[in-house]
Amino acid sequence: MPPKFRAILALVTAAIVAVPGAVAAQTQEGGATRMVAPAAGVVRLKSANSFDETLVRLKADVQAKGIRFFDAIDQSGLGAQADLKTARSTLVLFGNPPLGVQFLQSNPYAGLDWPVRMLVLEEADGSVWVAWTDFAYIADRYAITDKGPQFKMASEVALSIASAATGR
Repeated sequence: MPPKFRAILALVTAAIVAVPGAVAAQTQEGGATRMVAPAAGVVRLKSANSFDETLVRLKADVQAKGIRFFDAIDQSGLGAQADLKTARSTLVLFGNPPLGVQFLQSNPYAGLDWPVRMLVLEEADGSVWVAWTDFAYIADRYAITDKGPQFKMASEVALSIASAATGR
């Protein structure tokens, strides 16, 4: 793993905060332990920024990396339109089609998890988080065993984007 990503991984490992019900999971990047949200395969990183700043930074880093931005869905806004209150959350969809399509070539049902999704969420205590599905979990979910280097790259890029967005 390049030193730059090793340093990012070390920062993220130190910055991720456990939540009640969270479970420890081993990453494939050197066996470092990180905490995952209380949902199978979900990784989350606490932001040092406000909700709006986290969202702006996430989109900016996607653009700076030359990754294709697809959409941002204001889930709490949609809920408000239906008179349903929910935590402030925005789902951001982005990806690199030449990379993502390789996963679909291995298992077309992997299209259920592509393009990449990152959720910016504000919890009741005001803390802001960026969450995404762990790529090792996706590989396992779709029994994709022939794209290890591609999944590793996707994991590193996702971690880099989340780190840029959260300031961690």
